[in-house]
Amino acid sequence: MTLGSHITPLARSHIEKADVVFAAVSNRAMELWLARMNPDVRSLQRHYRQGKSRLETYREMVDTMLAEVRAGKRVCGAFYGHPGVFAWPTHKAIELARAEGYPAHMEPGISAADCLYADLGIDPGKYGCQHFEASQFMLYRRRVDTAAYLVLWQIGVVGDRSLTRLATGAPHRGLLVEVLSRDYHPTHEVILYKAVALAISRPEIVRLPLAGLPEAKCDMHSTLVIPPRSALEPDEEIRERLRALERSLS
Repeated sequence: MTLGSHITPLARSHIEKADVVFAAVSNRAMELWLARMNPDVRSLQRHYRQGKSRLETYREMVDTMLAEVRAGKRVCGAFYGHPGVFAWPTHKAIELARAEGYPAHMEPGISAADCLYADLGIDPGKYGCQHFEASQFMLYRRRVDTAAYLVLWQIGVVGDRSLTRLATGAPHRGLLVEVLSRDYHPTHEVILYKAVALAISRPEIVRLPLAGLPEAKCDMHSTLVIPPRSALEPDEEIRERLRALERSLS
């Protein structure tokens, strides 16, 4: 996620030893940094275009990487963050490569969720933490546990069913607020979060009432975090059964 620091020694080794590195990173500085590790770094960002379906873009990325694999080259795909989190091309490329008999492996990385936990001081084990892609959350009926954290990813493009937009606007986020208002009061405090790409920067953390979300500044890298609204509710029946179980075992 952060230039220069969020990379494991093994990931660096894969980049350095590859015949060709395909980069899907958040800024030009990251591409230049990768080029210091490998002389043949090719950007996958060129496949994006306003008005073009992101699914088409992702398929082109997969085709581009697999073409070099089929040519007998050792290929590395360098995706910012964790390569398996909100990254369809990586999973698909590995699936196709393996189906064709090529060895393929995904090396885990630091995701935006890892940065979120650190920057916001959230321990997902304390109350629990639910993660959903924002549009999927809005389009399907999900059961929300208001005693846990709720994290909605890609809030800046929420409601884009065409997969062609790079951003949606206040009306789309307003509809999301309506969905969330089934479980949260409009005055409930939420957090808009963005991890840093450069170590000299600071994470963006904006606290606001849920009702203020439509007019808030968001982009594709923005994440919505909703803290718990209610307390954990003890299950007395299960607690008593556990006590009885422990008595019988002792």
